[in-house]
Amino acid sequence: MPKELAARARSARESSTAKLAKFFPEASPVRIPVRLTQVVDRGNGFTESTIIEFGTAKEVLFASSLPLEFADMLRVQNSDGTLDTEVSVVALQYTGGRTAVAARFTQEVANWIVKP
Repeated sequence: MPKELAARARSARESSTAKLAKFFPEASPVRIPVRLTQVVDRGNGFTESTIIEFGTAKEVLFASSLPLEFADMLRVQNSDGTLDTEVSVVALQYTGGRTAVAARFTQEVANWIVKP
């Protein structure tokens, strides 16, 4: 396969979340299944299951089909309860029905991601 075709094939496979992660140099690839719940004024809004694809000490990056906007608040929970916190949306990248989202923790979350 010519080098040009191989490069195009790799970039086509690169997820929108991976593209957004380039703006977060400290982001490490992870695969953490979570439940997102949109926090609204009168309680909880929409929910969905997704996977955190990248993380830093202060942010999580994932794909979502929720109707999110900048500064929206979300509750992020994993299945065993070791991650249960709120985040605020700090970046969005829209691509065909799903959105790559970067969200920042609203308070410090100790040891949620450990880099070697």
